[in-house]
Amino acid sequence: MNDFTILELQDLCVNYGGIQALKNVNLTVNKGEVVTLIGANGAGKTTTLRAISKIVNPKSGNILYNGHNITRRPPHDIVKLGLAHCPEGRRVLARQTVLDNLLLGAYIRFYQPEINADIQQQFELFPRLAQRRNQLAGTLSGGEQQMLAIARAVMSRPQLLLLDEPSLGLAPAIVREIFNIIDNLRTTGVTILLVEQNANLALQIADRGYVLEAGSITLTGRASELITDERVRKAYLG
Repeated sequence: MNDFTILELQDLCVNYGGIQALKNVNLTVNKGEVVTLIGANGAGKTTTLRAISKIVNPKSGNILYNGHNITRRPPHDIVKLGLAHCPEGRRVLARQTVLDNLLLGAYIRFYQPEINADIQQQFELFPRLAQRRNQLAGTLSGGEQQMLAIARAVMSRPQLLLLDEPSLGLAPAIVREIFNIIDNLRTTGVTILLVEQNANLALQIADRGYVLEAGSITLTGRASELITDERVRKAYLG
């Protein structure tokens, strides 16, 4: 791990019962990068993110974050260290308002003026959320819920944001909007590890990519190289 590496997975293995979901996964994310993890359904992409944020415990291997081994740290410690996870399926708090969801995203923070300033910043980044600040999150459209899920994750002021399938189930116009927002987040200094079914879009905004097949990394490289790689084009780009 060098000074620019924020995350490193070393021979990470995860089992679900008797099934090995991840097999010796090695992966690095450098500060300021967008790195994407692509692969078919069931390849282990979501499991990788869940292992990093400690929703599931690895069977073996190590997770290094800013040079520190966090493999055995509990989930609440992971958030405090500056790592946020925006899960697949959005999972907003449906019976809470947009504003309350954002405030809950900042639960590890205590200085209210900074929290208020960050809420205003999210409303500038997501104008639709500003218009719906007092609306129950469960009544938002799918795209608006995805925007809220991302904004809520950013409210913890993460150094590293894990984004799981942000385009899932959304109309193409909304997907483009979400990806523009992800690209803008990079400019604020947030490093992003992106899991995305739409490999073409993911590789367009990523710096580097990893291909995961049946729990193992089979290919890695700069996104500009992967998007023209014949194997990737045949398997994931149609």
